[in-house]
Order: sequence, then structure tokens, then C-alpha cells
Amino acid sequence: MTDQPSADTGAVPPPADPWKSFAGVMAGTLILEVIVVLLAIPVVSAVGGGLTAASLGYLIGVAVLLVLLTGLQRRPWAIWANLGAQLVLVAGFVVYPAVGFIGFLFGAVWALIAYLRAEVRRRQAYLATQAPPPE
Repeated sequence: MTDQPSADTGAVPPPADPWKSFAGVMAGTLILEVIVVLLAIPVVSAVGGGLTAASLGYLIGVAVLLVLLTGLQRRPWAIWANLGAQLVLVAGFVVYPAVGFIGFLFGAVWALIAYLRAEVRRRQAYLATQAPPPE
């Protein structure tokens, strides 16, 4: 969309909020993580020590936690909750080492997302200190 006045009302639409799309990226990452965690169930069943009630409950519980976190991604503390959830997933080494590896892998993804978020905020703060260009 351009910053042209609308033909109907003559008003310029507000600019898009980049943080809304960032929350969408985080929610999408969590959904991908849920899929990966649920795909670990047949792996633990076939390759691991077998699927016990505890290991199945752990994997489904982590998946439910991640799904619940998708609805909280617009909160300012959401990224830290996402990183904390990775610690719960890393504890999956007890269930099967590949589950713990999933936690390390997604922990790296979330660390990168946290870095990018901090960098965007830093640059926004820098741009806010700049004088607007003369018209």
C-alpha cells in the first residue's frame, strides 16, 4: 500500500506494525516446533527405550505447552518464555537423546530470534533519534 490518500475517505492508512508480523513469525516457529516434537513420538517408540506413559506424557505435555505459548506471542515477555520452554525440551535427554537435541536445535533458533528482535529494537531507537528529513 502507498501513502496516498484513500479515494473514499481522504485519510492516509496507518503504517503496518512490524511487531505484529514478528509475533506471527514467533507463533509460526512454535507451531513448527510442535510438529517436530510430535514427530518424535514414533521415533521414541521405535528406536528409544520404548514409549512409556511418562515419555508419552512428557512429549504431549511439551507439545501442549508450545501450542499454549503461540497465543501469547504479543506479550513483551513471550520470547523469554519461548527460550525457557527450550530448557524443558532439552531435559528430554532423559526420554531420548534426540529429543534433547531438538531442544538444543530450537534453542539456537530462539536465540537467533531474540538477537534479531534486540537488533531491530536497537535500530528503531537509533532512527527515533534522527531528525526527520526536510520537506
